[in-house]
Amino acid sequence: MELNHVNGETDDTDIESSSTQRNSRENHFHHSSYPGAVRQKAYIFDGEGNYYNKEWTLEQGRGKEFCWYHVELPKGNQKLSHLAQYLIDVLCPPLKLQDILSLVSNGPFCGYVDGALVFRVNSAGPASSKFTFRIAARVTENSVITVSLGRVPRLGFSPANESLLSEIPKERGGIVIREHVLDFLLTMNHSEEADNPVPRSVSNLVVHVIDTHVDHLQDFVTKLEIELDTVEFEMDRGGFALKKQMLDDRKFPKMHLDLQRLLQVIAHGEQVFPRVKEKCSSKDWFAPEDINALEELIGRIRRLKENVGFIANRVTAIQAGLDSWQAEQINRKLYYLSFLSIIFLPLSIITGVFGMNVGGVPWTGQRDPTIKDGFRNVMMVCVAMLGIVLLCFIFPAIYSRVMTWRRRRVLRKSWSLNRKSFARRTGGERIERGGYLRL
Repeated sequence: MELNHVNGETDDTDIESSSTQRNSRENHFHHSSYPGAVRQKAYIFDGEGNYYNKEWTLEQGRGKEFCWYHVELPKGNQKLSHLAQYLIDVLCPPLKLQDILSLVSNGPFCGYVDGALVFRVNSAGPASSKFTFRIAARVTENSVITVSLGRVPRLGFSPANESLLSEIPKERGGIVIREHVLDFLLTMNHSEEADNPVPRSVSNLVVHVIDTHVDHLQDFVTKLEIELDTVEFEMDRGGFALKKQMLDDRKFPKMHLDLQRLLQVIAHGEQVFPRVKEKCSSKDWFAPEDINALEELIGRIRRLKENVGFIANRVTAIQAGLDSWQAEQINRKLYYLSFLSIIFLPLSIITGVFGMNVGGVPWTGQRDPTIKDGFRNVMMVCVAMLGIVLLCFIFPAIYSRVMTWRRRRVLRKSWSLNRKSFARRTGGERIERGGYLRL
């Protein structure tokens, strides 16, 4: 009995020590080397339209439950390797290095990595640029892990019935929204986070992630359209100073470059999302209505691509108008300069002629017979040089006229010879056949 009791104490001690070691390992694994570098959100959904915030454990759901873990990378001057280190810090373990690199790498991708469906739409621009978009997801049957660069509007969830107007102070005349806040709201093509329908399945959540990404792109396209309309209105009202400032700031070439970056992100989505739909359609846990929703999102992003193309054409047309205006300004200045040269060129010729250091210049009272022919000789040399220069300019035109005349003469001569030979060959037959020619 004592032996069993000792063994029992030993077993309990081993269990406690093993649990302590396991807890210490878990704490070591989840200890952050970059605290505060990224924002993390974790939700658990019960499959019946309810959700709860949960701890960052990266565990999968059970039964109808499924989990969503979102990492928001900072928009700054970090390199891609730094962003990868941040992800490794928060996702490893249980994710492997291959899984993490597939989420953070540049370019479009859709495929299976370690049994999970991974897709990403990551542009290769600098992380600090507002036209650099990154969204990636790792999808399994009971969990979704997403990574974004910066905040994506409407991606998260907030308690229902909490409208944005509740955060705006009321004044005596009612609710007063400031102008910059209203301008921001007018650029949003989507509802608030409180109005998001709570996903009931992983397929609903995947559609929600892609839908918010497309809405994010649509927001930027709307902002560009509003900015372009404002610039066109200012150009119509503005004058020389405004147009000169736009040319100096290279406003439209920069806008065109931003449009090309945005167009690249949209093209990546156009490549990836059809493949996501194709791969998800083979999953039994992906609902058919969500497949149709993905098809609608693919159509939206294609229309968005066409819209960005129209905006790029508008920017090109405005830039062409500014270039023509600048050329007109340069031509006007050249006209004034040529008018001044017309005035001062004869004066410079007169001063040059009468300022020559030779003898025999008229009206200068030089009576020395040894140098009286100097002026005449210099003027003869100048006239000869002028004739040579004019001949160099006129010679190509004269040569082309002479060659054209010779060509016409040769063609006229050959035509007359052919006509005579044809008349000799057909003269007898004309008489015999009554004036008809053989065809």
